[in-house]
Amino acid sequence: MEYDVVVNAPPPAGPTEASDEEIVARVLGGDVARFEVLMRRHNRRVFRAARAIVRSDDEAEDVMQDAYVSAFTHLADFGGRAKLSTWLVRIAVHAALARLRKTKRVTSLDDLDDLDPRAISEDALTSSMRSPEDAASDVEMRGVLERAVDGLPATFRAVFVLRAVEEMSVDETAAALEIPEATVRTRLHRARGMLREDIARRLDVTAPHAFDFHLSRCDRVVAAVLARILA
Repeated sequence: MEYDVVVNAPPPAGPTEASDEEIVARVLGGDVARFEVLMRRHNRRVFRAARAIVRSDDEAEDVMQDAYVSAFTHLADFGGRAKLSTWLVRIAVHAALARLRKTKRVTSLDDLDDLDPRAISEDALTSSMRSPEDAASDVEMRGVLERAVDGLPATFRAVFVLRAVEEMSVDETAAALEIPEATVRTRLHRARGMLREDIARRLDVTAPHAFDFHLSRCDRVVAAVLARILA
């Protein structure tokens, strides 16, 4: 695929200035700089889709690069039959699987289905234990959820991320993952059940450590009391 690159092109249009289809047409017309708009517009969704499969932030970024290069190369093949975001996610899913196959970790999403999400290692449980201050924060709760999602079998993880995290519709998710809509609904339901069990188990492990009386607080209280009674 060859392009006549526009020299000294104006800055890419903002996210609300043009539709995906209009920007695609501009890129195909030679305004390659506009491809940046598409990437920035869909980066989060593509990243989440890739990470749902490779389970690594760094690898997900590599997958994104591969996916975007592939999308750019085959942009003329985008016929608008589905949303561009769905098309990009499908490419990212294939790129992620290709990366796993290259490292001989998996040949397809279904190859990871034998992972039992209830089999939580001691290391995983230990890693979920934080200080009471951290455990009470939104950041920590998000961490608990992310670790639980990472523990899902790949087929369920991909559906959950696209449906619940990215809030893609059933038909969009089905198109992106190339599976029936009924399968999307079933896997989302099962994924939620697995997550409820996993998170409940993690909370049971960390509950005895909640609201602990740390040495620093002990020192502060003792010092304050002594200062008052000796005054």
